[in-house]
Amino acid sequence: MAQEFTINSSAIESKINQLLPSQGGFGAGVDFSASTMVIPIVDLTETAEGSALRVDLQSALSHIAATHSRTENGTATLVSTTGYYQVNVAYSLISASGSLRSGKIFINDGTTDKIVFQQSIDQAGTTLTNSGNVTFMVLLQAGDTLKVTSGSDQVIFEVVTRQIADLQGNLTNP
Repeated sequence: MAQEFTINSSAIESKINQLLPSQGGFGAGVDFSASTMVIPIVDLTETAEGSALRVDLQSALSHIAATHSRTENGTATLVSTTGYYQVNVAYSLISASGSLRSGKIFINDGTTDKIVFQQSIDQAGTTLTNSGNVTFMVLLQAGDTLKVTSGSDQVIFEVVTRQIADLQGNLTNP
């Protein structure tokens, strides 16, 4: 059997008045009560928002949703539409001549660049290779463009992007 008890807390009362203004607040002499009874809560948020996919499945790549770009010795625009994007990068840099080799992925707002990923290699003498994979998320606001730059034909960026959600956070199904 559940036990009932009274809670006298101005902090809780204040929070309830803030979260539930339509309740009109509680007047003097009204107490909160609590119970030791366990009531299960079922979270239907994902379904109510229109997405029944688990969060990990929500970021899946698909034939329709994935966009690929290969860049070497140049600059390419990856995404110019607002929203949240997953960015998968495979990169390879080779340096043999002693000169600096570099590449970067950046967000451009029309005026300035903000680097979100960068790799470089500088080796005198023997050939040196740097390669790897990285995945990250970016948010593109109105006017933002996600771009990639490779400073040499020995700097290769393979990039796959996929929109995860629109600017308001509404999930995009794969």
